Amino acid sequence: MSRIYTVQFAGVAATVQQDLFEIVAPSTAAVILHAIELSQTTELGDAAEEQLLIQLKSGQTTSGSGGTAPTPVPLAFGDAAAGATAEVNNTTKASAGTIVTHASWSWNVRGEFFKLFTPELRPILRASRRMTVELGTTPADSITLNGTLWFEELS
Repeated sequence: MSRIYTVQFAGVAATVQQDLFEIVAPSTAAVILHAIELSQTTELGDAAEEQLLIQLKSGQTTSGSGGTAPTPVPLAFGDAAAGATAEVNNTTKASAGTIVTHASWSWNVRGEFFKLFTPELRPILRASRRMTVELGTTPADSITLNGTLWFEELS
C-alpha cells in the first residue's frame, strides 16, 4: 500500500545555495515526488525582486550537511512512519556519484513557487536512491524561506 508524506521547513534564513530538500528512498520501496512548494517572507518590494534557480537532481552518493533532518509527516493522520529519510536546508549540497539534473525552474521570489507533477511526469526515486531540490543561485541578500515537499512511498 502506498502512503503520502510531507517534509517542511519554515522561517529559514537563506544566504547561500543549498539543498532545500534531500530525500533518500528506503531500501525496500520507491518514492514518487508529487509536489514542491516554496515561499518567502522578506523580499516584498519591487527593488527586492529576484529570480532564483530551483533544480531537481538525483544520483548523489554523499549526503549534504548543515541543515536539519525533519521526520516526514504522513498526510493521513496517524498513518505509519515513512521509511524514507529527509533533510532540509543543507548548506553543503549532496555530492559525489553520477549527479543528474532532471529539471530546472526560475522562481520569482515575489510569488509562490508551486510545482505539482501530473501523474505522467512524477519523478520516481528507486530504492536507496537520493534526490534533492536545490536552490541553485545565491540570493542577493538574506531571504526567509518556507517550503513543503509532498512524496508518496510505494511499499
